[in-house]
Amino acid sequence: MPRSLRPDAVLIQAVIAGALSFAHLHDLAEAAGQSGWKGWVYPISVDLLMVAAWRRLRTARRDRSAWVWFVIALVASLGANIATAGLLDLHEVPAWLRILVAGWPALAFLGGTLLVHAPDRATAPANSSAQPVDAPAAPAVDVRRDDTPVPAPELPPALPDVPAAPAVAVPAALVDHARKIADAHRATTGAPMPADALSARLGLPGPTFDAIAAELQLT
Repeated sequence: MPRSLRPDAVLIQAVIAGALSFAHLHDLAEAAGQSGWKGWVYPISVDLLMVAAWRRLRTARRDRSAWVWFVIALVASLGANIATAGLLDLHEVPAWLRILVAGWPALAFLGGTLLVHAPDRATAPANSSAQPVDAPAAPAVDVRRDDTPVPAPELPPALPDVPAAPAVAVPAALVDHARKIADAHRATTGAPMPADALSARLGLPGPTFDAIAAELQLT
């Protein structure tokens, strides 16, 4: 059954914050001379740079360049929010802000390219550096100055005899059934039936089939 949809406070807050930030960036870009469709793509550019930097930080948290581009995108978003709060006259935008807004696309493209194509700091493989292999130690030679006989090394004690596994008892009816199958194969093909073919035909465990094969003298 489909799960019931429940409102998530964090998700709602994220949608509200994203919508407001998008509107503030659009208003600032339009006030800086980027009217029409150009004013709408500026918020997308800022958000995409922030997302790219955040994804890079998730895989390489010690990457300083990812932190730099994340802070740049965050400052651009927060700066637009503060500038449109009444602290800046949107009808008289200063020249430095117009230059900054006009140069943002090239800056965002540079940051996104560097984030995407930055090399990963992969750990070197364990076998990259060949480790010297210690040569086996030479057997010690017992050098004696006299003719004292060297005692023979003691042999390890003999292992106890392991009793052989008991033979598997096979019912006579099963042996007769297997013999009929083998005889039918010989009558049809003119050749004795291979043991593996009979084993696949009967589908018996290994020890049981070995006992039948020994009884029928199959190879």
